[in-house]
Amino acid sequence: MSNTNSTDERERESAHGTAAERLSTAPREEAPENDAGPGGAPAMSVIGWVRWFWRQLTSMRVALILLFLLSLGAIPGSLIPQTSVDDMKVEAFKGRHPTLTPVYEALQLFDVYSSVWFSAIYILLFVSLIGCIVPRTGQFVGQLRSRPPGAPKRLTRLPAYTTWRTEAEPEEVRAAALAVLRKRRFRSHEEGDAVAAEKGYLREAGNLVFHVALIVMLIAFAAGQLFKSEGGKLVVEGDGFSNTLTQYDDFRSGSLYDSDSLAPFSFVLDEFVGTYEKSGTPRTFEARVTYTEGAEGAERKDVIKVNEPLVVDGTKVYLIAHGYAPVVTVRDGRGKVVSKSAVPLLPIDNNITSSGAIKVMDGYKDKNGDKTQLGFKAFFVPTFAGQGKGQMFSQFPALDFPVLALSAYQGSLGVDSGLAQNVYQLDTSKMKEFKDEDGELLKKLLMPGEKLDLPDGGGSITFDGVEEWASFQISQQPGNGWALGGSVAAIAGLAGSLFIQRRRVWVRAVRGADGVTVVEMAGLGRSESAKLPEELGDLAAALVTTAPVAPAAPEADAAHEADTPDGSGATDATNEAGSRPVPPAEAPAEGAEK
Repeated sequence: MSNTNSTDERERESAHGTAAERLSTAPREEAPENDAGPGGAPAMSVIGWVRWFWRQLTSMRVALILLFLLSLGAIPGSLIPQTSVDDMKVEAFKGRHPTLTPVYEALQLFDVYSSVWFSAIYILLFVSLIGCIVPRTGQFVGQLRSRPPGAPKRLTRLPAYTTWRTEAEPEEVRAAALAVLRKRRFRSHEEGDAVAAEKGYLREAGNLVFHVALIVMLIAFAAGQLFKSEGGKLVVEGDGFSNTLTQYDDFRSGSLYDSDSLAPFSFVLDEFVGTYEKSGTPRTFEARVTYTEGAEGAERKDVIKVNEPLVVDGTKVYLIAHGYAPVVTVRDGRGKVVSKSAVPLLPIDNNITSSGAIKVMDGYKDKNGDKTQLGFKAFFVPTFAGQGKGQMFSQFPALDFPVLALSAYQGSLGVDSGLAQNVYQLDTSKMKEFKDEDGELLKKLLMPGEKLDLPDGGGSITFDGVEEWASFQISQQPGNGWALGGSVAAIAGLAGSLFIQRRRVWVRAVRGADGVTVVEMAGLGRSESAKLPEELGDLAAALVTTAPVAPAAPEADAAHEADTPDGSGATDATNEAGSRPVPPAEAPAEGAEK
């Protein structure tokens, strides 16, 4: 008896494995057909090795490994400053870490997304996903076009099973089963003495959608890197910006970007509005602009806020920073105005304490009438603590008590050398200090309306007032929409592949030896699920309304009771003499003997 049970168990496992394999669209792994070489190792040709490599590359395991490596590779790009994003931060990082810099440069960690190793992972993942999708798609389409397979010979071996007897004709039972299954969206057909049905194709469809969405996201990411453009512009209130290369303070683009594709638009910063809580936390932070789309477009008003950019012809204008620009007027010894402008200064803390430089490059002459240049180191606080009450740092970010500190120099600013120069820093290597009465560097704290007189009739500089400035990032990335769509589709496909169960149901109706119809129902799922027996029970309950359970014959009950070893009259697993369907949860284990 034990040998018989073991044999039946192996047969059941084989039957289940074969049926489950037919539910899958995964490409089958074929054993290599190469002859064995020395020592029993397979001797493969070059083509054999290529096929082996292709099978490994297009396997789901390798695709997941590559996706994991791509995620790991993106971590340094988030933690280490990137040349493509901010050159100045990269240079500052190199200055602070002279030991790590050669290692990072050798590993291309300052250009992660364009590095050789990141590109290799990216391309291999792209090829792997395509290799996974193409055969699965072909097999899935083939399964959609084919009919569900016919019923196995012994339905009792399937994990969910029920049976009952009915006085309805077998043809009526099968017709009713077809109607019930199709009403519940099963693909079904009648084959021989049984009805075969299948449901849950969206599981495989979701799996394919997930992989296709990953490819779309990879393509969108590549397009965004190759065709992107991104630049920054600082604009003072009243000034404007036109979307041309010469207007940018800094500009970066992808290797395939065409500067002629810059969207034609312009805008003027009418006003910057910033209000703050008592703690200094910004309450309102918005730039009110007037913009024009195209060369002859109508003027429109809009408000740019943090994370609420202005969108013009696919280009987004983000508000990223804010500060103050003291308005100063510089006069020479004769009282002639040689410079009057709002000079933006860079914030150095959250209360917008700012520093920078004021440079007068042309139009100024000293007391001897010789042309020279002026430079002023500037330090500005919007809310000063008061003389003797605190350091020269702002106490609050709003313009409650603005004070400008200046120190004066004359000579060569170094701008005539042709070398690039930071507009916010003053190079005093070729300049001389203006001296005060004590022979020290001339410097003074100014409030709006006050001026600093230069010694020996050298002129003056007046602090007229304060304007506000805003810094904008103008970005154009064509792949963002595709990346968003791909991510949404990937989530939807993954949810479908995880939560939708593919299953098959068979209903067999045959006439028994006593002329009464015997109905058998069985189900098989691709994976173990407690819902399959429940669903089969619901289908059986719906079918019983058309094929009701036949009453048990008294003679048959007596004969059956006499035939049982213990005389109890217990019904067998198939319930051929029973008066009701056997629920799938009560179905006997396969191979059980009574």
